[in-house]
Amino acid sequence: MDLTPKAVVRELDRYIIGQADAKRSVAIALRNRYRRSLLDEKLREEITPKNIIMIGPTGVGKTEIARRLAKLARAPFVKVEATKFTEVGYVGRDVESIIRDLVESSIRMVKNEKVESVKEKAALAAEERLLDVLLPAGKKKISSPFGFFQDSSDEPVDGEIISAESREEAPHSTREKFRQRLRAGKLEDSLVEIEVDESRYPGAGLIAGMGSEEMMIQIQDVFGNLFPKKTKTKKVSIKEARRLFEQEEAQKIIDMDEVIDEAVRLAEHSGIVFIDEIDKIAGKEMAHGPDVSREGVQRDILPIVEGTVVMTKYGPVRTDYILFIAAGAFHVSKISDLIPELQGRFPIRVELQSLSEDDFRQILVQPENAIIKQHIALMATEGVELVFTDDAIEEIARIACIMNQNSENIGARRLHTVMEKLIEELSFYADELHGQTITINRAFVKQKLNDVIKETDLHKYIL
Repeated sequence: MDLTPKAVVRELDRYIIGQADAKRSVAIALRNRYRRSLLDEKLREEITPKNIIMIGPTGVGKTEIARRLAKLARAPFVKVEATKFTEVGYVGRDVESIIRDLVESSIRMVKNEKVESVKEKAALAAEERLLDVLLPAGKKKISSPFGFFQDSSDEPVDGEIISAESREEAPHSTREKFRQRLRAGKLEDSLVEIEVDESRYPGAGLIAGMGSEEMMIQIQDVFGNLFPKKTKTKKVSIKEARRLFEQEEAQKIIDMDEVIDEAVRLAEHSGIVFIDEIDKIAGKEMAHGPDVSREGVQRDILPIVEGTVVMTKYGPVRTDYILFIAAGAFHVSKISDLIPELQGRFPIRVELQSLSEDDFRQILVQPENAIIKQHIALMATEGVELVFTDDAIEEIARIACIMNQNSENIGARRLHTVMEKLIEELSFYADELHGQTITINRAFVKQKLNDVIKETDLHKYIL
């Protein structure tokens, strides 16, 4: 797909309703990355991404725009909340962990792609290991948990008799018969004992109550490299054993050094960091109280956004070309409350609009992952067909819009609240409604949401 700005906006339109300005801004930012990659190296070094700050209430699509953009561009993505971080010297997460998380995300992404590319080879190797488990070599008598073999002069295999004359050919013949049964899926639920790496099933951790999750992970990595890997015997189904073997064989085939090099390069040049709730760290620093480190967090974030080198366990990572997208409601504070240096690092500012009743109506049915489509699919698993009439969809949108106006405005998330309440009873008794078609119209919506409407009306009179 050619990621022109128009194509990016079209793709985002499939999942997000409205917010045209924000979509245009991120589409241009993404295209500029592509344009930069075509320049000669000397000029390319001088061009850095133009970071974006999104202003708008919760639930209007800020996070979804950033997440979908990253997926579209095959870019490592990490979402963090500014309130999770504290100034150096206070208890809390260090802002540099943002970049470490991005690198980890990038490694997972590249590794998954590499594993997918060697899937066929890994599957063949895993099949051979399964056959080795089922037919241990070097034993005169072959035993099997399935009872296909018997200790007799003639050994039956899947209903066939191996005669004494063909005994020399039996091991090869038996292996091929088991291979056919494996490929036909006839042994999937049978149990076998296999050796698994104990590190796949970690315990409570080396040091309890350390307080720093990152430090614990690093210490575990160090100790894990010092001592040989331990294995343990585990009884699993053949289906599960195949999955474990395929993962292990894929790990053997791919070159992790190559994965890490590619992932670090991808994180540096294509990474997207979404910093949510940046408005919560805006405002002048207080001399005391819980907000004492707010301005300090801004000053700690500043060098990462400006461009610095962060040390990770995979080596140094430059942040100069990472795209940062910040977002906040800015109900209480204003962008001007951020320190000037940080404001300057977010030159593109986009205001997202509150959702209207018409937006709610579109959100219910239009996107590829529309809420109504989700509920219809969920009920279909129980053999219940849900049908929503147009007037029902209009009524749901109207109620959600009124609830947002009269109480806390939580944007499109209000639709989830309304929909769950609407089909709560249907969902509970779904097993008794198997084979039925349930039509949800305006009258049905009003009946089921009557209490919600009354509560919303009462809010008008409560001070």
